[in-house]
Amino acid sequence: MQISGSIALVTGANRGIGRQFTRQLLERGAAKVYATARDPEKIDIPGVERLRLDITDPQTVRDAASIASDVTLLVNNAGITTGTNLVTGDLNGIRAEMDTHFYGTLDMVRAFAPILGANGGGAILNVLSALSWFSYDGANAYAAAKAAAWSLTNGVRLELAKQGTLVTGLHLGAADTDMMADYDGDKMDPADVVRAALDGIEAGRIEVLADEWSAYIKASLANDPAAFYNIGQS
Repeated sequence: MQISGSIALVTGANRGIGRQFTRQLLERGAAKVYATARDPEKIDIPGVERLRLDITDPQTVRDAASIASDVTLLVNNAGITTGTNLVTGDLNGIRAEMDTHFYGTLDMVRAFAPILGANGGGAILNVLSALSWFSYDGANAYAAAKAAAWSLTNGVRLELAKQGTLVTGLHLGAADTDMMADYDGDKMDPADVVRAALDGIEAGRIEVLADEWSAYIKASLANDPAAFYNIGQS
């Protein structure tokens, strides 16, 4: 998959990592970039084709697919965080996380998979998280939704292999975006995250670990979870 000459669509392109995807795709020579958001007027990158798209609204997904029928690279970046736990948290917040990260992403894949197949296969990049692999008190709805999105990514990769579509999962810890403004820990530059992701796509990689934290978390899965969470030990 070569970025130069590709025709890309980016969800959540109005800010943060999505905005960086839009910029870097253009810089790398993408022939066209559809930059999408719930409010496309907030997209301020020149040279893109702005589209209104709410991935939790099936009609806007269908509308986007009917317009962007030339896409060869789909970047599923749109996301939310509600700061909701599972046992006592608001169910509406939990459902919003799942509707966005799992069902919204799945709806995008289902709408654009036939388009990618018709255009030679192309690629899908799903923006996931290190929280796909662990839970954190205060963000357990987000973790559960990202875990579901990780499993989704693995599943659609197998289903779309026969049409030659590369499906890549991008994992990262915290990036310096509006969504993580209240987080006090180390944060990656979104530009570095996107650079790693696009390099991975061009290298044909099915998984990109954007930072050391994601690599550490994934490696820990082979160990006793009691040690990771420091529970059940004397």
